[in-house]
Amino acid sequence: MKYVLAIDQGTTSTRAILFDESLVPVANSQEEFQQYFPQSGWVEHDPSDLWGTTAGTCRAVIERANIDAKNIVSIGITNQRETTLVWNRSTGQPIHNAIVWQDRRTAEYCKQLRDEGHSEMFADRTGLLIDPYFSATKLKWILDHVDGARDMARRGELMFGTVDTFLIWKLTGGTSHVTDATNAARTMLYDIRKGRWSQTICNLFDIPMDMLPEVKDSADTFGESRADLFGRPIPICGVAGDQQAATIGQACFEPGMLKSTYGTGCFALLNTGDTPVRSSNKMLTTIAYQLDGKPTYALEGSIFIAGAVVQWLRDGLKIIRDASETQPLAEAADDTQSLILVPAFTGLGAPYWNPECRGAVFGLTRNSGPNEFAKAALESVGFQTRDLLDAMRADWGASEATSVLRVDGGMSASDWTMQFLADITGAPVDRPKVVETTALGVAWLAGMKIGAMPGQDEFAKQWALDRQFSPSMDVDVRDKKYANWQRAVAATIGVTA
Repeated sequence: MKYVLAIDQGTTSTRAILFDESLVPVANSQEEFQQYFPQSGWVEHDPSDLWGTTAGTCRAVIERANIDAKNIVSIGITNQRETTLVWNRSTGQPIHNAIVWQDRRTAEYCKQLRDEGHSEMFADRTGLLIDPYFSATKLKWILDHVDGARDMARRGELMFGTVDTFLIWKLTGGTSHVTDATNAARTMLYDIRKGRWSQTICNLFDIPMDMLPEVKDSADTFGESRADLFGRPIPICGVAGDQQAATIGQACFEPGMLKSTYGTGCFALLNTGDTPVRSSNKMLTTIAYQLDGKPTYALEGSIFIAGAVVQWLRDGLKIIRDASETQPLAEAADDTQSLILVPAFTGLGAPYWNPECRGAVFGLTRNSGPNEFAKAALESVGFQTRDLLDAMRADWGASEATSVLRVDGGMSASDWTMQFLADITGAPVDRPKVVETTALGVAWLAGMKIGAMPGQDEFAKQWALDRQFSPSMDVDVRDKKYANWQRAVAATIGVTA
């Protein structure tokens, strides 16, 4: 039996999962690590934690599966995107903690760039909005604030990478400084149309281009792991950012196909084929995957608060002890009440991109209680998803986009939430049998590259439906509910304007 080792390096934990030739997960290991918050709005990771948990979970999963490393034919890596690392080319030592994608320390500089009129250039080349979310301004901040970093960079002594690049560099013993197109597309330094780093943008930030990794396909030869790590060298053949890996795992290979992943936040991607579609609705244009030198593009929308709203019910309001309690509470809610919760705890994501507004609740009565709050919390995820899908379809052309939404992530396990999602969007919602789509996607990339797993068409045929949720809500009721949501969002934004 041959196996593929999938590394899923996330924001709060690292997982390693072994998949067999049939793409069935046979063992997994997970390890959490510490988050650092040096100042309000700043989020960092210790690079040694990223590497330590990766090496540790990989060794643990091999031991747990009780297999010989000679049976592992390939490694795939999927990772938290945009998180930024800089390390010394000679010593291998990072010169600063990793600055996490959530970090907002460069907000003022981003505003300055927008005020100076650079938004159009960035949108045209990178497909992105100017925002601290992406890697470029984090990299500039490190070069500006670490003593001697600028001079070291100009002398060619420093290397930049997102998490995938750093892990590959560590796995290969410093022989491979590479990334894939999906991760490069999230840096705000990569020209997604020309398929290369942008000299113009690097000049603007005073970033030497020799700091940047080589950009490869998502299924490619990224190097081999050091022999001493797992007992033998193992080729690394698949890399994709987490949301793109989930898109691949959901087999969204045809233009118009949609997937939405529900974790702490929510990320929806719409495959637009070989055409990068410019959004008029504050969606991001990005690369879904790149195979055989050919990029496939996507529109992406992000919701800041999805599963986090259930955590708020548990940790903030303390009306539940476990996420599973939300469904029975929502089912028992008073239908005559129309609570609307706008969970703008850290602002609103797409299509609003308003980081300043804060959450609000509308429609409270004397009888409002835990049931109604649970229902409003779950409904907020459906409302926000419709915001994204409506915006994407307006950009892409509603007639061309599929009406079916494929879902994954923790919240997709809630039947009540998925049924409301189908009702409020007026479209079928498909939940697959394998919901670990992120690791599955990168495992397929890594296995497919070396011929150990099926090609794209056969992999797409293997996608299996667990359950389809069909819309059953009356159209008038749907329209009224969504109109109330839109008024609530407008009021929420208006209060802090």
